[in-house]
Amino acid sequence: MSFGAEVKDAVTVRAVLLVVGVLVLQVLFIASYVGALHAPKPSRVPFGLFAAGSGELAATLDALPGDPLDVRVGDSEEGVRADIMHRRTYGALIVDSSGDEDTLLVATGSGTALAAALERIVGGVAEQEGRRLVVEDVAPAPQDKDFDGLSSFYLAVGWCVGGYLCASILAISAGSKPANRRRAVIRTGAMAAYSIAGGLLGTLVVGPLLGALPGSFMSFWGLGALTVFAVGMITLALEALTGVVGIGLAVLLIVIAGNPSAGGAFPLPMLPPLWRAIGPFLPPGAGTWTSRSIAYFDGNAVTMSLLVLVAWSVVGTVVFMLAVPRRATAAEGA
Repeated sequence: MSFGAEVKDAVTVRAVLLVVGVLVLQVLFIASYVGALHAPKPSRVPFGLFAAGSGELAATLDALPGDPLDVRVGDSEEGVRADIMHRRTYGALIVDSSGDEDTLLVATGSGTALAAALERIVGGVAEQEGRRLVVEDVAPAPQDKDFDGLSSFYLAVGWCVGGYLCASILAISAGSKPANRRRAVIRTGAMAAYSIAGGLLGTLVVGPLLGALPGSFMSFWGLGALTVFAVGMITLALEALTGVVGIGLAVLLIVIAGNPSAGGAFPLPMLPPLWRAIGPFLPPGAGTWTSRSIAYFDGNAVTMSLLVLVAWSVVGTVVFMLAVPRRATAAEGA
């Protein structure tokens, strides 16, 4: 056989399309990560304020150049503190009406980049008005254990990676679409068992082994199992619908769209509008948010993110089951 004939035989249309697909994913990866993270800046950050006669100050903070703050006036100091701990706001200013020393509340557990940005923004206003500013971290992430509050993000990303890699291996080793529903149930069971193990091992690493994250061991384990299962099942569903292309679609969904929008290195209010909008509804973002809530916010404000993970799990499982035939054909056997 001539060299030209060998090339023609080797370079099939399917191979070309797959290579082009990988090239597209590469470009999208660069565009998504650089687009989300190349110029982070706070925008309409939910921010509390407690001060006597706060209307003028609230208007001043709301009118800052670049619109960095969305000021929400509280009825009491306890109220603005509770808003931070329930993750309704990312910080707050408590004005001392009897003196000239105010208190800025931040939460590095949500990410130190945003806490530093709030300190810079509010500190500038205080300096212009000749007032001293004391900074209090109400939900601190210890820098010696959880530098920049990133451990929650990397934990969620690790669980997501495990989910789609396990699903991809199952498809590569046994075919992207099971021969029948019984085999689909077996594959789903295998994914569930892997999810339980992956959630446990990830929790052991960040908890007892490294001491990177405080919080309930069982809560983290449950979160890990749910995150891995959600990503694994949606990957299995995509593979059952589209074959090997499903692996690329899972990478697009979880890695390219999900990771930069998860609020990891830069919390959601520092991301551009697109990533800020989609992040909470993708598994990496839901996992990161819940992990931080468990570690630093007494487990508050996790209902929505847990529902997101449950929804991905249910949709993935249902689509996966419906994508395979009810019974094997005579050629496939039992």
